[in-house]
Amino acid sequence: MATIGKKSLRSDLGRVRGLGSAKDGTHHWWGQRVTAIALVPLTIWFVASIVGLAGAPLAALKAWVASPVVAVLLLALIVAVFQHARLGLQVVIEDYVHDEAFKIASLLAMNAAALLLGGIAVLSILKLAFGG
Repeated sequence: MATIGKKSLRSDLGRVRGLGSAKDGTHHWWGQRVTAIALVPLTIWFVASIVGLAGAPLAALKAWVASPVVAVLLLALIVAVFQHARLGLQVVIEDYVHDEAFKIASLLAMNAAALLLGGIAVLSILKLAFGG
């Protein structure tokens, strides 16, 4: 048994129990991995499509986005990008921001920005796909 400051009857293991994982890390880890895996084919598809549309008139781009398959893939790309970025930034903020009030404010601002920008992107795709 180690002592820190005062003498304690608790073992080292007893002192750290309850201070470890909040049982939330696995979900976060899987979320990052799933979005990363989804982003690989979606990004390759998107880049290839944009290269193929290079120099095309705006009407062709609008017609491309209006395709149901393309619209769904674009929406999946947007959701995966913003969720992956949000999860990654959350880890950075939690690891490197030490002031608790600033950490909470940063997490709230980052989540709000991700929601706002992701929502704008989704609405833009929906408008192009359905509103012309």
